[in-house]
Amino acid sequence: MLLASLMFAAMGACVKLASDLQASLPQIVLFRGIPSVLLLLIWAVATRRSLRPKSWRLHVARNVTGVSSMWLGFFAISALPLATAVSLNYTSPLFIAGWMLARDWKQRDMVRTVAVLFGFAGVLAILRPSIGADQMVGVLVGLAAGACSAMAMMQVRSLGRLGEPEWRTVLFFSCFVCFTGTVGLAINGWPELRPAGWLMLIGVGVFGLVGQLAMTRAFGLGSALLTAALQYTTIVFAAIIGVVFWNDIPDWMAWSGMALIVASGLLSTWRTYSESRVMQGKAAAPVSKGTPAQEEARRV
Repeated sequence: MLLASLMFAAMGACVKLASDLQASLPQIVLFRGIPSVLLLLIWAVATRRSLRPKSWRLHVARNVTGVSSMWLGFFAISALPLATAVSLNYTSPLFIAGWMLARDWKQRDMVRTVAVLFGFAGVLAILRPSIGADQMVGVLVGLAAGACSAMAMMQVRSLGRLGEPEWRTVLFFSCFVCFTGTVGLAINGWPELRPAGWLMLIGVGVFGLVGQLAMTRAFGLGSALLTAALQYTTIVFAAIIGVVFWNDIPDWMAWSGMALIVASGLLSTWRTYSESRVMQGKAAAPVSKGTPAQEEARRV
């Protein structure tokens, strides 16, 4: 997830620059998917990997929510200040936590929920977006992107538990991304681009490919809320890039936000480690034999 966060920070910068260089939204979406489709398809054919998914239903649901989140998020980046758009995109863990609380209210995990809330508070402290009345459409679109991203994350988790390899999940997702981008270009046409615009589009695709593979593996194998908390480190990487290349040094409140992000990740890590120790202890504990009826009930 840390690698994914670094790649997505770079991708977000490329999306914003490409939009400033007059690239259209369908162009950005199309280039987000092209490198993934080409490289993964060539690799799958060369290594004779099966392209048959384990569940078409989960892939369709993941692609609808994931691609919708991408379109909405890219639109928010182009319509809002970058800090505001990024902060709205990072509301997805809050939607995940809310869904988990609603699903199992009596046995909610308050430790991870508080960790995610601390992480989001850290994001707000770093970005401190200002929202005007003329930006409400972009704000609503950004929140919708966060909600769709939350649903996509949970479906990626389900695919991982089903045994679906991350490369196939990313390949199908990228094919759907390219399809929707092509449809958009067929409707709106292809705007002319300068060399710098082409370079930014290539950056969107390459950084997005690596980030998507890393994120898919993280959500497929790890704790959903822990991974969601760690994705906040995208803001930390963005701040470091700003200091190195633009001398954009964060103030004390921004550094405090980074500290909250780190604290949320550590808290979630501790919680996951504690749960693993408890589960190992239960597995090691002997189970006493009972009557045949009790044994049958235990197996059920």
